[in-house]
Formats: sequence, structure tokens, C-alpha cells
Amino acid sequence: MQDAPPFGASGGPAEDAEPTGLRCDFCGSLVPRVRRVALDGDYDRLQTPHAVRYACAECSQRKELERLGLARR
Repeated sequence: MQDAPPFGASGGPAEDAEPTGLRCDFCGSLVPRVRRVALDGDYDRLQTPHAVRYACAECSQRKELERLGLARR
């Protein structure tokens, strides 16, 4: 017996297939890529105990601007 392919007859994702991607820990969006800045100059999140969180491009940019004091939190 052969397993059913994960795609429907039209070549697109099957209707019951789970969405793929990574979830942004800040906004909850499902995205193809997330990022985490851990080291940058005096910024060091590798030695500071904290929950590791990953951000989509938009949240990462917003967080970077806030960290640099160029945007409000």
C-alpha cells in the first residue's frame, strides 16, 4: 500500500494538511523564517538567563529599533 501524497490533486496543499513554517514567539504569525539576536556589541543574551524566543522579520526589526532606543516599546 502506498502513502497518500501531502498534496491534493491540483498540486496544492491538501485541505487537511497542517500549515508549515515557524511560529513567531512575539506576534504568533506563521512565517518561513525566524531569527534571534543573541550577541551584538555589549548586548549578550547568551550569558543572561532568559526564555529563548524567536521573531519574524517584522518583530525582529521592531525589537532591534527598541533595543537601540530608536523606537518606543
